[in-house]
Amino acid sequence: MNASTANAVTIDTEAPYQSPIAALWPRTRDGEFALADTPLTQVVEAVGGTPCYLYDRALITQRVNRLRSALSPTVDLYYAIKANPMPAVVAHVARLVDGLDIASIGEMRIALDAGVNPADISFAGPGKSDQELLQAHAANILVNVESRRELHVLARKSEQSGRAARVALRVNLPFELKASGMQMSGGARQFGIDAESVPDVIAETAALGLKLEGFHLFTGSQNLRADAVIEAQRKSYDCAREWAQLAREPIDSINLGGGMGIPYGDGDARIVERAVVEHLNELAADTRRDLGSVKLVLELGRYLVGEAGLYVSRVVDRKVSRGKTFLVVDGGMHQHLAASGNFGQVLRKNFPVAINGKPLGDETASVVGPLCTPLDLLASNAKLAHAEEGDLVVIFQSGAYGRTASPAAFLGHPPVREALV
Repeated sequence: MNASTANAVTIDTEAPYQSPIAALWPRTRDGEFALADTPLTQVVEAVGGTPCYLYDRALITQRVNRLRSALSPTVDLYYAIKANPMPAVVAHVARLVDGLDIASIGEMRIALDAGVNPADISFAGPGKSDQELLQAHAANILVNVESRRELHVLARKSEQSGRAARVALRVNLPFELKASGMQMSGGARQFGIDAESVPDVIAETAALGLKLEGFHLFTGSQNLRADAVIEAQRKSYDCAREWAQLAREPIDSINLGGGMGIPYGDGDARIVERAVVEHLNELAADTRRDLGSVKLVLELGRYLVGEAGLYVSRVVDRKVSRGKTFLVVDGGMHQHLAASGNFGQVLRKNFPVAINGKPLGDETASVVGPLCTPLDLLASNAKLAHAEEGDLVVIFQSGAYGRTASPAAFLGHPPVREALV
């Protein structure tokens, strides 16, 4: 049976949600949620059952293409693999973006297997081993250097190979991204080289014979305020422009990071994408005027794939304990740590959640997994349709930091399935 998309709702990307997030996902005429014009139950059967992560290829394409078409040609769009490193997802996104950012040798292998030109891959991370640096250099990948130690290791590798390593300086900027879900700069950080040391490190990079190609400036992530992201990008660019004048040779790029977040609650406003893009295009014009052919890089992960993913589990038991209803499902925090509130949330709140094939109801129930810990809580006192054994529970906004950000080996349960649909 094919789904009807006639009643699908177009998601407004520049305004707060006016209805629950679950209400915006396409449904079939029978009321099931749909992926690729196919009812959810059919998709689940096709991938082998629950629990599973399902990623909608068309939604990812739509998000990336809209951004890429709106950005200036002198702004490169990079995908941060850490958000979702599933090989099929990476291979799909790689065809749509200008480059990839990796954070490990494992991710490097995924990026190269996807057929991406090594020249379009950058490698970040505060604790790269000598072996990782050797492999990155051998593959001719741009290394975002985060310490003097990394510089010296790459200098030795360059001398041995007779080829200068490609490096950019990851900088711990002297300010934070306001209202950011996770701060990556300002104050004492394990990330990058402190801004006040950058002039000396630029000189040291040249003395070591390394090829300085640019700067990597990542201030924070999961931000829903366009004005905060714009301010951070402007300040980052101003710093990079000054440092570029100190380089022995012209630099090639300035990576301004990302920061753009997605809403996880029905009351969350959506970041005004248009405002961020327009400002980036203005910065690109400034860059051409100030620094010639230097490109800006916008590096996004969650924003590109997060809203295109569902986590689906099946109710195995419905229990009432002292007047409170629990839906026990076959998935849990070992597969979706973020939904349990244990992945960076200061104050826990539910991800959007609904019962497949039923209207958005008003029964109060908590969704819990099979693990022997009270932390295995996927939704607390959520308003849901009445659910029975066998029903599918759907958690939305699950396309990023899901399976690989969760303690899969905890208590020895089977691994979760994944599919790009």
